[in-house]
Amino acid sequence: MLLLAYAAFIALGMPDGLLGVAWPSIRAGFSLPLDALAMFFPATVSGYMVSSFSSGPLVTRFGIGRILAASCTLTGIALIDYTLVPAWWMMVALGVLAGLGAGAIDAGLNTYVAAHFNERHMQWLHAFYGVGVTLGPVIMTLALSWMNSWRAGYRTVGGFQLFMAVAFVLTLSMWNHKTSNSSEQEPKRLTDFETSMFETMRKPAAWLSALLFFVYVGVEVSYGTWTYSLLVESRRINPEMAGAVAGSYWATFTIGRMLAGLYAQRAGIIRTVTGSLAAALAGTLLLIWNPAPVTNLLAVALVGLAIAPVFAALMSATVYRVGAKHASNTIGMQMAATGFATAVIPGALGVLATRYSLEVIPICLALIILILFGLFRLSLAGKKLQADSLTH
Repeated sequence: MLLLAYAAFIALGMPDGLLGVAWPSIRAGFSLPLDALAMFFPATVSGYMVSSFSSGPLVTRFGIGRILAASCTLTGIALIDYTLVPAWWMMVALGVLAGLGAGAIDAGLNTYVAAHFNERHMQWLHAFYGVGVTLGPVIMTLALSWMNSWRAGYRTVGGFQLFMAVAFVLTLSMWNHKTSNSSEQEPKRLTDFETSMFETMRKPAAWLSALLFFVYVGVEVSYGTWTYSLLVESRRINPEMAGAVAGSYWATFTIGRMLAGLYAQRAGIIRTVTGSLAAALAGTLLLIWNPAPVTNLLAVALVGLAIAPVFAALMSATVYRVGAKHASNTIGMQMAATGFATAVIPGALGVLATRYSLEVIPICLALIILILFGLFRLSLAGKKLQADSLTH
């Protein structure tokens, strides 16, 4: 089941890596302004937030295997239909289906792995998301270079989603049994508590936890979405090279999460997150400085490597922030917050880029990283015992 969870996160990541490279071609094909992307994000996020927020009841009623199969089917259909519709508003509407599929996979598997496996596997689970999101720009760059069509890239990834749906249908019976490995730590059993969502929503710590994920994912997705446009349209870098740079972000992102599975548990979550954000800020400042074209590659690759462990580290620490009783519900809130961030922050940066310049984007990202660090330190305030336990 862990291997299938890894495969599901590859499928989850692939569509997210397509849009940044495809957007200039989509925009030209539909004759859209630069900030039209702000219409697309709310559509996908509306579906994502609905399915992630309600993932607990859905998994309880239908089982995680059926949810995974249905979600991959929805995502695959949406991606393929993107390439068939004649108008932009239709593509925006299909984003709701894609969001519904992605949200249930993301929240369900995060809760499942947090409950049954240790922090190492949580890091590696998200590393496989990085594998998928690294493949996305590569697939789209090849589609544009060889076939001169962004539609070919979406059809390829849509086909993979449907393949994964079939794989989950064929393995439904495996998800009906809970297994454990004797070499694993004792599972946290976050799902053993039946706590109402309303009770969890009354906890300020749960909202602060969701805000952490809102800000973090805003940084992560904005880098993946706007790097290619920044390099091609503002810095006049060759499209193939820009595609390679955008891909390097997700490639080093994936490498960072693979490595984090080896060191994060020993270093502790506080040191891991603090060091990661400091390095990400340094990379962002290097991108702003931009003394030479090659600096773009170094800066983007450094940011991808640096922020890679943050999401999984914050996810594993959910139980320390809110307690085991509220952890499962809070994970659902956190995943819904990530969907909201995907709509709000990259879209807002697009609006600012239209009004001023694409060069404003890395400046804003540096400020957001500083805000994220402040929120992380705030989440530790008054939790000395919990914080100390996160350093071992």
